[in-house]
Amino acid sequence: MTIGNIPGYYPNYDSYTNPIRPSARPADDSIDPNAVSPTEKADEHSTDPDKIKKPGKRSSPEDCETCDNRKYQDGSDEGNVSFKSASHISPESAGAKVRAHEGEHVSNAYKKAAQKDGKVVNASVSIHTSICPECGRTYVSGGVTHTQIKYANEDNPYTKNQKQLDAAKFKGANIDYAA
Repeated sequence: MTIGNIPGYYPNYDSYTNPIRPSARPADDSIDPNAVSPTEKADEHSTDPDKIKKPGKRSSPEDCETCDNRKYQDGSDEGNVSFKSASHISPESAGAKVRAHEGEHVSNAYKKAAQKDGKVVNASVSIHTSICPECGRTYVSGGVTHTQIKYANEDNPYTKNQKQLDAAKFKGANIDYAA
């Protein structure tokens, strides 16, 4: 695993602080010619995180049955969004598909507001992540969309009274002095 060009293994820093004295080094004839050097040993290990079994976990992410059998399903009452029936998404593409699905809910909120002369006051999406108990991989486990729509209610007596007060307040506010 490499983060910011720092390899996932580190050199033996003890050799910098306690260098081996020349008298303590083994003779050349005692070195095993078939021994694997530390750099070769590091190259042996895979850098692909999906092939490495994490300590304390039953399997590597590549062989994880839990991730292979995980299904996603929408729990909302909107009928025109994806995942109304349970379906599998690979852990690698789950983030993009869940974000797109939650975007459908936001789009529906704007359509609903436009049909009934409303205004979307707030639309927020929360994406949730979890860790697989079998392989230890972090994956997107779902999402939630919260929307607030404000509708103009012309039949409400308070709304009518507020409009009359606004009309009285703004009368004469804009005067054309040139006329």
